[in-house]
Amino acid sequence: MDRLTGMGLFVAAVDEGSLAAAARRFGFSAAMTGKYVAALEAQVGARLLQRTTRRLALTDIGHGYYLRCKSILEAFDDANREAGAAHSAVRGVLRVAAPVTFGAMHLGGVVARFMSDHPEVNVEVVLGDRYVDLLDAGVDVALRIGKLTDPALVTRRLAPCRMMLCAAPAFLQRHGVPRSPAALEQVDRLAFSDAVSCGDWTLFDTKGRPHTIDGPCRLVSNNMQMLTRAALAGSGIAYGPSFAFGDYVARGELVALLPRYRTAELDIQAVYPSARHIPLRVRRFVDCLADAFGDDPPWDHRRQSQRRRPKASD
Repeated sequence: MDRLTGMGLFVAAVDEGSLAAAARRFGFSAAMTGKYVAALEAQVGARLLQRTTRRLALTDIGHGYYLRCKSILEAFDDANREAGAAHSAVRGVLRVAAPVTFGAMHLGGVVARFMSDHPEVNVEVVLGDRYVDLLDAGVDVALRIGKLTDPALVTRRLAPCRMMLCAAPAFLQRHGVPRSPAALEQVDRLAFSDAVSCGDWTLFDTKGRPHTIDGPCRLVSNNMQMLTRAALAGSGIAYGPSFAFGDYVARGELVALLPRYRTAELDIQAVYPSARHIPLRVRRFVDCLADAFGDDPPWDHRRQSQRRRPKASD
């Protein structure tokens, strides 16, 4: 039998003055309560209670055992209250992992607002484009982009990740604006080498037919920010997520290409190891991310609010 339950019934019987009263408190039968107390006495090897038809009385051994059991039960209740308070309070260390470019460009402001709203939380952010095991790395929540297949992870969609083609105005003045996917095979292309879910250059026309651009790229890098700088300098046409290029397009520093063709759309997701007993700081942070991004994320909203250059959209 559960010894902790037996202790609780024993203490309740002493406090209430009868096994029947203790049984009512716990929702047990009087017979079952008697079995729990008898099991305790068997484990101790001594009688704890003197029972008569009218009253209960503690033996000498039972008196000392009652005091120790009462102390143990109170300590157990205190531990439960402390654990519950820790779960309900937004405090502690929050460990976050995120892709390099997305984290550098869009996570800092969200983290700053979260820390302002929750001053008892310290945040550790690790940026990297390689997959990390959350449990092994001690990560509370990670931001990941693409199609996730790990059934052990709980996911929450935060925002769409739309892919796009773009180039600097100076590059387009020298080489012309491509009018079709096939034209891209004749120009210098800049590619991100660590793309997990959307590494190839595939566009879909208005009838849903795929057009994949093949051939070597002029520049390949595992860092999207470096590729963005090369695109801004007029080195070629880049293909990547709108969260990396959207602000530059809005300012006219880059031009979005082939707008009549649909590109791939992935999901930006928050992932964490388990749906059970998630610390409140993790829940609140994920809520903060969802509020900041959403289905119309700021990098797409700003980009779409600007008129496209006529030369690039013909």
